[in-house]
Formats: sequence, structure tokens, C-alpha cells
Amino acid sequence: MLKTRHSAFKLEVGCDEAGRGCLAGPVVAAAVILPPDYTHPLLNDSKQLSHKQRNKLKLEIEEIALAFAVRMVTAQEIDRINILNASIMAMHLAIEGLTLKPEYIIVDGNRFKPYGNIPHSCIVKGDSLYLSIAAASILAKTYRDEYMVALSKDFPNYLWEKNKGYPTREHRKAIQDYGTSPYHRLTFRLLDNQLSIPNL
Repeated sequence: MLKTRHSAFKLEVGCDEAGRGCLAGPVVAAAVILPPDYTHPLLNDSKQLSHKQRNKLKLEIEEIALAFAVRMVTAQEIDRINILNASIMAMHLAIEGLTLKPEYIIVDGNRFKPYGNIPHSCIVKGDSLYLSIAAASILAKTYRDEYMVALSKDFPNYLWEKNKGYPTREHRKAIQDYGTSPYHRLTFRLLDNQLSIPNL
């Protein structure tokens, strides 16, 4: 069972992002404030859950959370400011989008920039330690997956409905065969050799 709290504050928000290692699409972050006494036996790091479990938990998190928000930063912005800064920006935007002002922020990973004057802690593997970070990981992952599936209807060559923009062999081959889309991150290593990407 994951822990309910890292701090003594009631309004502690957990933050996480999805899509950091992708070749295409936005990075998506979520911020979630759970009730202090909330527990769930299944709630865990989104990577440990099935697609069906994530979608079921998404609905429950949205229903029981005291506040939650999901925000994204585009591929163009990622290229402009780099993926680390874009991930932190997405988390800041998610915190900004909350209907309650958090008293404490806990973030998955080891890098974050202060948000206003709210104290924060970075927690490596926090999504497998704290319920609110796990909840944020589930919202970020499910929202991003849905977005990439929707995008794949307009860009079917890249199989985003299957790979969600991650660097699979099929995705790299599609980039080699068809060139890049407006949603690809051009500063990323899109091909194994970076030799021949045609322009669309």
C-alpha cells in the first residue's frame, strides 16, 4: 500500500508527467490533491497497471480528488526550451490549474523548480511510493494516450494509436519513410542514424 502523505500539510499535491521519452507529441503533467484519508489497493505507478486498470482508476481519481488538473506542453515548446524545462513547465501549469491552492508539492523524480513560495520535495520513484503522485501519473498517462490516439487519425502512418509517440522500431521506420509531422520533436534523435528524414 502506498503512503498517503509526505508532509504534515492537508493540501499536499502530487505531480507527475508522461511522455518525456517520446519522439512525438506533447509532454503531459498532472497535479492531484487527494483526501487525506484516501487509500486504494490498486493505485500505483501507472507503468505497473494495465490499460483497463488505468482507465478505471482515472475515473475514480477524478471523482474523489479534492482537486486535479492536467496540462500539456507542445513538441515545439519542448524543442525550444528542452524536455526537462518543458516537463517542469507542464507541472507548474497543472498546479496553476488546480481549484485549491496546495500547501505542499511532491514531485516524481529528482528535478523541479520552485512554484511560487510553496515548499516542495522531489521524490525518486515517487509514483510507486505516494498515492497522490501515483494518481498524477495515471491522469498524465491516460490523458496523453487519448491525445495521441486522437492525433493518429490525422497521421496514421506513425501508428501513434499503438506506440503513443514512443521510439519503437515501427515509429522510427515511419519517420524514415514519411518524414516528420508537425508533432515530432525535432531536437530528439528521431532515427538511429539521423541520415535521411524526408520533408513532408
